[in-house]
Amino acid sequence: MAIFRVTASKDNTISNAYEVNLVTRGTGSNMGASDILEVFMIYGQATSASIELARCLIEFPLDEIIRKRNVTKEIPASGSVEFFLNLYNAPHTEPVPSDFTLCVSPVSQSWQEGKGLDMVEYSDLTYDREGSNWINAASGTTWTSAGGDYLAADVIKATFPEGTEDMKLNVTNIVEDWITGSAGGQYDNYGFGIQLSSSHETDTKSFFTKKFFARNSEFFFKRPTLEARWDDSLKDHRGSFYASSSLQSASDNLNTIYLYNRVRGVLTDYPVAPTSASFRTTAADSGTEIVKFAVTKPANTTGTYKVEAHVNTTASTIYDVWFSGSTAYHTGTIDISNFAANVLDQESKYVLSLVNNDYKYQSKQKARFKLYTRLKNWSPNLYTVAQKTPENLIIEDAIYRIYRVSDGEEIIPYSSGSTKFTQLSYNVSGNYFDIDMSTFETGYEYGIQVSFYNDYLKSYKEQPYVFKFKVVE
Repeated sequence: MAIFRVTASKDNTISNAYEVNLVTRGTGSNMGASDILEVFMIYGQATSASIELARCLIEFPLDEIIRKRNVTKEIPASGSVEFFLNLYNAPHTEPVPSDFTLCVSPVSQSWQEGKGLDMVEYSDLTYDREGSNWINAASGTTWTSAGGDYLAADVIKATFPEGTEDMKLNVTNIVEDWITGSAGGQYDNYGFGIQLSSSHETDTKSFFTKKFFARNSEFFFKRPTLEARWDDSLKDHRGSFYASSSLQSASDNLNTIYLYNRVRGVLTDYPVAPTSASFRTTAADSGTEIVKFAVTKPANTTGTYKVEAHVNTTASTIYDVWFSGSTAYHTGTIDISNFAANVLDQESKYVLSLVNNDYKYQSKQKARFKLYTRLKNWSPNLYTVAQKTPENLIIEDAIYRIYRVSDGEEIIPYSSGSTKFTQLSYNVSGNYFDIDMSTFETGYEYGIQVSFYNDYLKSYKEQPYVFKFKVVE
């Protein structure tokens, strides 16, 4: 699964709103322990032209993201991953504004969360105690500008037509700047500041009130998260290798095959990586070489090597031999298919199963699910070669989603956009995908659904199967 989430390490609402007496502003109040974050502008409550504001501060730890990029190589380098800020709408009984814009920008200095709770009377003051507020970033440290210090050059905007929407905002550039600490540290990670646009904050009408769940929320999947998304799918054509045809384009004729080096069952890099792969008519060294291609190593993989090949052959079987210099590392077998005209079945139906679903998984576990797929109308007859088991079909473009069974809450959506972070991989054995169980709250049952891309309809079609699993401590 090419998705990794971290929950906020601290958050707070800061405000200059009036206390209930409508005389004293609550600029010294702290709400760092609240389970709610709030953004608003109130116009004309205390006086005919008074303005009251609330803004949010939120920070995420980056240590694990950096480790997964630099050490374990699970998260790819900049340019191959997107980062999203996820905040979830908190329903409430107060008025909700509509058609407004929130601005998200990096905070430019460190700040303290604090332990205040009162979001009504602003009674939890932090003038000389731990916690940020409208005036202070931390105990004994003031903001340069009241209301927080932000890098205005890096503002990202999110619009809310109805007002009750969640926020799922692409913040890739900001996070990458935090990771690299570019520009001499001006992008040190002090989190995000969230506020209404300047035009809304100075308007003559109120925008009251937008609320999000904070990190202290009891609702596990409503807590703020920073989410990394990338496409880690490997499409291995060893089980669907086609000979080149003059009737097809170069891209359609291209096959990708992989070599996996496992030592005691663990993918391990060769001390000296293979550099070329030779395709031959026989497995023997004397076999006629059809063509040779250079070997590359996919980014963020271990013990995995690939070659992209156009092979013009009339043979039904060829052999791939992987080399470093004159040293042969591995010889594989590839059955050749040929492009042929066929009648498109627009309504193909499939039978699906997860062949290795253990149902219960530990929260620290990573699991690989293997998908078995066959046509629903598979029916051998006297004129076909009898098979005890029908062929496991390879679906070239398939995605999955995961939801909580008890209430239908979607945990991981289908990734049908530019970054296919729920794209299924495939190899000679069929389609598969990996899931990091730490993404899920323990004690609940979850459902997996799969969609296949229909090239004729130019859209994905969800398959009528639900595969369930449970995450435990």
